[in-house]
Amino acid sequence: MNMPGGQDAVTSGADLERAVAALAQTLGLQVRTQVRVARRLWGAERRIDLVLRHPDSDRSLGIECKYQGTGGSAEEKIPATIQDIAAWPIPGIVVFDGAGFSANMRAYLHSTGKAVAYEDLRGWLTLFFGLPDASVGAGPPAPVTLGDADGAKGGGEPTAD
Repeated sequence: MNMPGGQDAVTSGADLERAVAALAQTLGLQVRTQVRVARRLWGAERRIDLVLRHPDSDRSLGIECKYQGTGGSAEEKIPATIQDIAAWPIPGIVVFDGAGFSANMRAYLHSTGKAVAYEDLRGWLTLFFGLPDASVGAGPPAPVTLGDADGAKGGGEPTAD
C-alpha cells in the first residue's frame, strides 16, 4: 500500500521517520535528522527527530515521529512528548501512524493541535509552509464568494463562482 509521497506502508518508527523525510523532500523542504536542542530538565540530551526548513522563507518545523503497530504502553509517553515540544526553540508537531494507537489517544492527539496523522501530513505541511497545493492543479484556486447577511448563496457557505 502506498502512503503520502509515494512511500510504502510504514511498519516501524524508523520507517515513519524516513517516510516523513521523503515526503518533505518531495515538497521541496530541507530535512535535518536527530537535531540536538539542549537538554531536558533532568539533564538528558534533547533531540528532535526531524527539522524541516523551507529554503526560501527560512521557516522551520520540528517533528517527532511516533509509530505504534500494536496496542501497548508506548502511547503513554505521548503526552510528555507534546509537553516537550513546548520547550523547543521552533514550532513543532508529533506525526503519528500505526494501528496500535487507541481511539482515545488519537482523539487526544488531534485535540492538542500539535499532532498530525501521517496520512494527513502532506496537506498540513502545504498549509504550514505556504506551498502550492499540487492536488488542485497548476492554476490559481477558484474564487470563493461568501453569502450575504440574508443567507444568499447557500446560507453563507463558501461557493465557487
